[in-house]
Amino acid sequence: MPDYVYLLENRLSPVQQNALKQVRDVVRAHGINVFLTGGAVRDLTTGFPVRDLDFTVQGNALKLKKDLEKAGAILWGEHDPSRTLFFWLNGVRVEVSSARSEQYPKPGKPVYEWAPILEDLRRRDFTANAMAISLNEGSYGLLLDPLNGIADLESRTLRLVSPYGFIEDPSRLLRATRLIARTNWELDERSKTRYENAKEENSIEAISPYLKGYELEEIGHEEDALKALKALENEGWMKHIDPAWTSARADLQGLEALHAVLLQFLIQGIHPDLSAAQMELLTAKMPPKELEALKKQFPRTGFVAQWEALDEAAKEFQKELLDKKNAAPSAAWKLITSYAPEAVLWLAYTSKNAAVQTRFKNFFTVWPEARQKIPSTLMLEMRITPDLPGYSELVQEIFFQLMDGKLSTDEEMRAFLEPHSPPAPPPPVSIRRTRTKKSDIRVKDEDDEDDDASPSPGDDDNDDGDDDNDDDEDDSDAEEDDEDLHIAKPVKAKPASTKAAPVKAAPVKAIAASAAEGHPQNHSKAAAPKSELESKAHPAKAAAVKSAPAKSAPAQVEQAKHAVVKPAPAGKTVAPAKSAAPPPKKAPAKAVPHKPAVAAKKGAPAKKAVVKPVAHPAKKAAKPASKPAPHAAKKLVKKPAPKPAKKPVHKPAHKKH
Repeated sequence: MPDYVYLLENRLSPVQQNALKQVRDVVRAHGINVFLTGGAVRDLTTGFPVRDLDFTVQGNALKLKKDLEKAGAILWGEHDPSRTLFFWLNGVRVEVSSARSEQYPKPGKPVYEWAPILEDLRRRDFTANAMAISLNEGSYGLLLDPLNGIADLESRTLRLVSPYGFIEDPSRLLRATRLIARTNWELDERSKTRYENAKEENSIEAISPYLKGYELEEIGHEEDALKALKALENEGWMKHIDPAWTSARADLQGLEALHAVLLQFLIQGIHPDLSAAQMELLTAKMPPKELEALKKQFPRTGFVAQWEALDEAAKEFQKELLDKKNAAPSAAWKLITSYAPEAVLWLAYTSKNAAVQTRFKNFFTVWPEARQKIPSTLMLEMRITPDLPGYSELVQEIFFQLMDGKLSTDEEMRAFLEPHSPPAPPPPVSIRRTRTKKSDIRVKDEDDEDDDASPSPGDDDNDDGDDDNDDDEDDSDAEEDDEDLHIAKPVKAKPASTKAAPVKAAPVKAIAASAAEGHPQNHSKAAAPKSELESKAHPAKAAAVKSAPAKSAPAQVEQAKHAVVKPAPAGKTVAPAKSAAPPPKKAPAKAVPHKPAVAAKKGAPAKKAVVKPVAHPAKKAAKPASKPAPHAAKKLVKKPAPKPAKKPVHKPAHKKH
């Protein structure tokens, strides 16, 4: 089903939308429900041009006459029995009627009863015309279709609402003929049979005078009036309603030329009502007496007045068009597009004045070319986009300037657009924090760790006295490591390589001592196993070293447990890194069988030396670190280890076998 709100906003012309709004506002001010009905709904749904607007109100439509006239509507006629008003509202034909039901005690003589909107739809001629669109608050755009007219529109079928429709109201015979000529639709089988029966029974003779005049006037309101007139003649209906009016009385060439001019106006967005001009040409060869009789039958006397005033309106417009104040192309364009389109159409068709014809020729062909010169690219470059307020007015003003020969260069165009260009938007604000270089972070961390690792001058003096305390602390640290192993997730340590010097003594397994600091964050990534040696410097970190193997039988782990490695007093130890740095070369130490393990060497302060890579890697740590340091994930710059002392001092272990 189509979206009728969308159709109302896009399928109606601007003047039709304005007329619909004005009528709706007036009716709603009276507290009356109003609906768009009849041919307007049919044409909106099927895509045919909407020729007029029919409104049905649930109340007395005659009470709306004065208020509609105050809103700008011109009363063209009225029919009191059916409470119907005919208006001309700013270029749109409007019909406002009361919702009613009809009873036919005799053919062609209806009796009206006021009823709700659904009853009004059920009394209509064909299902295609028995639909309505609500224009009320809360239901705007709602389709009312009690007889499933949408299905007949899809099948392009005209179906009678009542099986006695052609007999009760013979004007429906004329209406069916006009609709078939306009749309090329067909009657369904039953309706077609009833149509033929009514035609044979000469039911047309029962048509009422009001409906006869209404149908005669509707011929002139058709888009192709000549086609409708010929269709009525072929069916034999014209001899019953007006024998004097035939297609032979029409100006055929004039009608063809009129439609050609109309097409040019439609291209430029002007939609004149063709009815009065067509009627003038359809009756061009009728005798004046018969023509006058025809006009008297029309229910809309205002339409007759418009028809008769065509020539006078065209003369008035010609004076305005040739005035000096409208000599400029833009001024002439504004006049043509704002004047009454019916008078403009009639002047363009009938005028023989060369100046007038030149103006219309330029209007149709020359002046519209200025639209192609509108600098859309430049406007986009200057941030002038359609979403800006006043964009349409600016484009129209550029069009007029180009039409008058102004703004011929890019500099002039840019200068004209500069006041309308909005300021450049501010640069986007980034909410992300800027990241410093990783190298800077590494250097900072390394410097901090070096400062922490620097021993105080008095540390060496207290080393000997702290051996016993170190042994106890090593035992407690080992126990804590065992407990932490059950909690911490194991992390694989990268293999560290050391170069061991061969010694004549028996081989002894030495354990790499891990630096233990008071801070838990400075543990190495791979922790030493429980049986390994853990040496501890009081204020600083101890470097991990590995003893040289001896030729004698392996010593017990318990013997090496209390071996303490003392760092050089003035040298800085290497901070723990993600990948363990190779330890420096050490002088070979003689290991005596069945004697405690040799303690680490205590060297004098020396200059830093470059560590050479070791050929074979050391064994992986048996147990992972219990508490990985937060700095372990960072890659630190490797610093060379201090040189060992020339004369190492061996300190025997406290425990003996």
